[in-house]
Amino acid sequence: MKQYLELLKNEYVLRRLSTIQLISYFGAWFSNVAIYTLLIEMNVSAGVIALVAALHFLPGVLQAPLSGTLIDRLDPKKLMLTLLSIEIISTLSLLLVTDVSLLWLLYIIIFIRMGAASFYFTAEMSLLPRILKHDVLKQANEIHSIIWSFSYTVGMAVSGFVVFALGVKTAFILDALLFFTGFLLLFNVQIEVIVTKSNESLIKMMRKTFTYLKENRHVLHLMLVHSLVGLTSFDAIVALMVDKYYSAVIATALALGLMHSSRAVGLVFGPMFLGKWINDKRLFYLFIFQGSALLIWSYVMEYFYLSLLASVLVGFFTTTLWSYSYTLIQHKTDKEYYGRIVAYNDMIFLTVASITSLLTGELAKIGVPLQSIIIYMAVAFFMSSLYYFWIYKKYMKE
Repeated sequence: MKQYLELLKNEYVLRRLSTIQLISYFGAWFSNVAIYTLLIEMNVSAGVIALVAALHFLPGVLQAPLSGTLIDRLDPKKLMLTLLSIEIISTLSLLLVTDVSLLWLLYIIIFIRMGAASFYFTAEMSLLPRILKHDVLKQANEIHSIIWSFSYTVGMAVSGFVVFALGVKTAFILDALLFFTGFLLLFNVQIEVIVTKSNESLIKMMRKTFTYLKENRHVLHLMLVHSLVGLTSFDAIVALMVDKYYSAVIATALALGLMHSSRAVGLVFGPMFLGKWINDKRLFYLFIFQGSALLIWSYVMEYFYLSLLASVLVGFFTTTLWSYSYTLIQHKTDKEYYGRIVAYNDMIFLTVASITSLLTGELAKIGVPLQSIIIYMAVAFFMSSLYYFWIYKKYMKE
């Protein structure tokens, strides 16, 4: 923890960006819990819940070819301010969704909102290698993931109580206010980055990216490895678990908040214990540990309090899997391709997350037990460990 605080102390821009992350991520969970609470109260089908979960990821998939190219050409601060503005407006627009007949509007708003959020994230992650030295980039990614996890933990827990006590609309308003605070903080920070002026067309820049990946296949393989962490897209399955097993035990909003926040406890503390231990070779074992944790969760998921404990273990390995695999991509990518490679990486990651959410809903609709769905995820992580082992042997082992 000491090294993280020291890095934040020495890097002003990183410190300000991290503060904005904490505020905006914290607020995002208010509307997230509110959305799923609203859906369950509307008594929608498992397919609708899965679709909404998938819509949180789909915009990042569709816009990646364009967003990555724009990030390599535009001023990062102006771009990020514009995206925060879109998030504020779209979050307030959620107040318009009042009954099941307006589900179509909810889909559109979520698509726009998450498109801006995904674009912002890609812009920020491509900015970090430009302002930080390589030897601290891994720590910066870990700080980012710890902040995400901490805000997830506290945000989900608090938002569950806020939605329960004050209602869905209040949660949306609070979320928008926190995004606005983030906007003001970003507006007042100076980010000194040289933006390379290019006369190449967007199409030509996209083509060059594909050529780059073809000539640097190890980067593509690492992108695929990182995307497999998207299998931990649990929003849909947690909502289905709450609806099936826990709604008779505890209020829906509270159950959603506690389930997500308990996993986030593991997400916060995982990198604090694993950060110094992890290296290129040991990443193989993390995939195995993640799969094993999922098997334990599947065994106890019917029991609310045991499920809470198991979800802590599930989250313990996820953050380090995400941050370290992301760092490998940043280290192996040439500077002029940062924006495009990060965008395509996020596209693949979000595709896996979106497919995971949709498959969860479809499997549940045809009667596949939720325990079996989690077991399938566990098996996928075991297979992922073998894939990474092959990459390590072929491209990374000295």
